Amino acid sequence: MLIDGELVASESGRWMTSVSPVDEEPLGQVPEGTAADVDRAAAAAMRAFASWRKTSMEERGATLRDLARTIEARYDEILALEAADTGNGVESLRFDLDFAIWTLNHYAGLGYQLTGETVPATAEGLHLTLREPYGVVGRIVPFNHPFLFSVARTAAALMAGNAVVLKTPETSPLGPMIYAEICQQLLPPGLMNIISGRGMPVGDAIARDKRIRRVAFIGSPDTGRLVQKAAAESCVKHVTLELGGKNPMIVYPDADYDAAALAAVRGMNFLWAGQSCGSTSRLLVHESLYDRMVDDVGRAVAAIKVGRPEDPETGIGPMNSRAQVDKALRYMDLARSEGARLVTGGGRVEGPGFEKGFWAQPTVFADVTGDMRIAREEVFGPILSIMKWRDEDEAFALANDVEYGLTGSIWTRDVTRALTAARAVEAGYIWVNTVGSHFRAFPYGGYKNSGVGREESIEELFSYTQCKAVTFMP
Repeated sequence: MLIDGELVASESGRWMTSVSPVDEEPLGQVPEGTAADVDRAAAAAMRAFASWRKTSMEERGATLRDLARTIEARYDEILALEAADTGNGVESLRFDLDFAIWTLNHYAGLGYQLTGETVPATAEGLHLTLREPYGVVGRIVPFNHPFLFSVARTAAALMAGNAVVLKTPETSPLGPMIYAEICQQLLPPGLMNIISGRGMPVGDAIARDKRIRRVAFIGSPDTGRLVQKAAAESCVKHVTLELGGKNPMIVYPDADYDAAALAAVRGMNFLWAGQSCGSTSRLLVHESLYDRMVDDVGRAVAAIKVGRPEDPETGIGPMNSRAQVDKALRYMDLARSEGARLVTGGGRVEGPGFEKGFWAQPTVFADVTGDMRIAREEVFGPILSIMKWRDEDEAFALANDVEYGLTGSIWTRDVTRALTAARAVEAGYIWVNTVGSHFRAFPYGGYKNSGVGREESIEELFSYTQCKAVTFMP
């Protein structure tokens, strides 16, 4: 791991083994970090911040572009390792790497947008605001996109003039270790610190360290609340959270049916084995289209190729870990017990080549009702639930009757209806007649228990600054 410009072991002397989701064979080891490692990293980040905050926007931008070019030079190496370590398919991971590179270049050009303003508060005085970095910021990265989030979710913080202490995920930490090598090569010592380890103690120590005044977390709502609590018990901090989703896709009778049926499958993010917080895992279909949609979506999901992540033809690979696949299988059993109708899938993948590893079938349940746990709780796995509605009010009630509010998708040819639905669905990111895509420079984040804050946009850049008001009087 990277602390103060050096690739080091943990003070504990312990190591964690990352295993292949395909066959559970060891892939590599990373240090098992401790609170003492976070303490060292925070101290190093404070020292680095003192000089980094004084650098020009040109210098910061050039540094981010150097990071992007170095990732491009190691693209194939990173792609292969990330596929092996996460189980995500290489075709989906190309998006991750391309988005990481784009994000570095994007924020590299936004430095001069960190402007203040003048306010005519008095006739004789000068009243202005400044945007200043927090200092040291903490970033806690999840397992589903470890390399992408290590890169893209720290670019804005660096461009705004901050130093970073980052925790890698407990599973799939190897990609971020390559980024640690790149950062050691290109960044001043202490500017980026990348610590591998478990949520307790590493994540907890990041949330509690008083020198880390800004914390960002991606993960489950339960863990997000623990991060908020730990931060609040230490001091007052700016905490942003991107958490789970139980996201609706609403299909109206006048929708482009063929496009909507394809989108229902794509929006479930089977390429990531459903391990995406933005997945539209609840398909809400008008009763006039329901039976046809169940049949067509079921056939399409049944035809998805299950395979190894390095195969470009793979439509779904293994899940990330034993815990994840066991959770998905429990929800499949639970859905059956609650009365949902299994359309396809519903269990562990079996057969030659699948004897070991974390394999779950891409699964569709129909006749799901709003009171079923499969309709209310985030599985974070390859399970699509199809629900029926009769009138628009019922559709909105079904869509909003969950604790989450991350994304939603609306399918209709009627512009007025689309705008009505976009306003009615309680979510932070709405697609109309599309699904899944994260449009670049467009703010992403959730309502309700799906989180607070916005990323992937200029709002993220501003979130890593504090506003200072300055008044001059003659």
